[in-house]
Amino acid sequence: MTAGMSQTRMPRISLGSRGPLISTAALVAAWSIGFAGTAPTAVAADVQSKQWYLGAMQAEEMWKTSTGEGVKVAVIDTGVNSSTPSLKGQVLKGLDATQAEGDENDDYNGHGTTMAELIVGTGAGGGLKGLAPGAKIIPMRVADTDFQNENSVNANDSADSIRAAADSEAQIISMSFGSEFQMQQEIEAVKYAQSKGKLFFAAVGNEATKGNAKIYPAAYPEVVGVASADRNGEVADYSQNNGTVDLAAPGNDVPFWCDETFQKYCDGDGGTSAATAIASASAALVWSAHPDWTANQVLNVLFDTASRDWEKDTVSKYLGHGLIRPSMNILKGKGDPGDPDVSPLTNEKTSGSAGSAAPSASASSQPDDKAEAGDAAMAGSSAETDGGDKTGLIIGGVAVVLVLGGAAFAFARKRRTT
Repeated sequence: MTAGMSQTRMPRISLGSRGPLISTAALVAAWSIGFAGTAPTAVAADVQSKQWYLGAMQAEEMWKTSTGEGVKVAVIDTGVNSSTPSLKGQVLKGLDATQAEGDENDDYNGHGTTMAELIVGTGAGGGLKGLAPGAKIIPMRVADTDFQNENSVNANDSADSIRAAADSEAQIISMSFGSEFQMQQEIEAVKYAQSKGKLFFAAVGNEATKGNAKIYPAAYPEVVGVASADRNGEVADYSQNNGTVDLAAPGNDVPFWCDETFQKYCDGDGGTSAATAIASASAALVWSAHPDWTANQVLNVLFDTASRDWEKDTVSKYLGHGLIRPSMNILKGKGDPGDPDVSPLTNEKTSGSAGSAAPSASASSQPDDKAEAGDAAMAGSSAETDGGDKTGLIIGGVAVVLVLGGAAFAFARKRRTT
């Protein structure tokens, strides 16, 4: 038995694939820019027509300047099938942290492959197009609860994969996985990744209506928690919101591989998983355009240029700094990169830079979760800045139109009651 296997495993889930949507017509009507409706069943031949956010984010225009070339993204997930048409030539050597049968290219349910395609997919064969097709993927396979129940696996696969990603050539870590439990090995691994200059994105979870618990690693102070938004820029009702959100990205109505057979894509919500992949790809575009920047500077620009209708130095409980807009930097040169050595997540000085080997001085300390430890980084605001009545940017209410790139992306307000 491998060291660590005898330890108790905490339930872990891949945070996406929320099932079929009920009304495509309603979504098309709500989006006024002119995206066409799509058939109920997605197949490779038409899946790209369903990637509505690429047009909204001005992907084609951005690709004339930046495709993510030179940037590597570590995807910590169910594995990445490097043989799909859209991923051929896009996937580098990674790690199977599960230590079960197979390797990092054996995706046991299709989730990780979807995330990789959303980041770097070429669209070949009619597959999903990635927002940063010039970037490359370093896959790190970890076990979800179902996989660990069926296999003898490494109990520390999450922490091991984060450390491997930190030691790899990846500048960005994308993790659409999570657990309600903090684990000391994972805490230390996250701090280690920050000390190595990595930019770490993770999904905040899809259970806002079912407990709304904090999900780790998204809730750690050093990790960018990503919420899910729809075509109208409205935060999804399922997207968790408990002080762990730093940014929002498109996640609703995003196709995904149905299962491990890779025969077809399914319709539904990619959830905060897809949002995390798209946020990671956005960072890759910006970093590729500014290769001399640090992770702190890339994130500063993403925060600075995010679409919002509140003061930029405050943070929404539901969308963090706002809806991600890499086009504001790529196409318009906007965004203040700020201090290269100060994290915009914690307002604290960070050690190391991408590719350095300096360990974190605080790697062995136990952090508070983001809702508490991140307060100081919110420029005097609380984790919930929507006022005592908890007014938040969520579905319903009167729309406040903001801009995602050049296309209208409406945010809406709704009064919440406790």
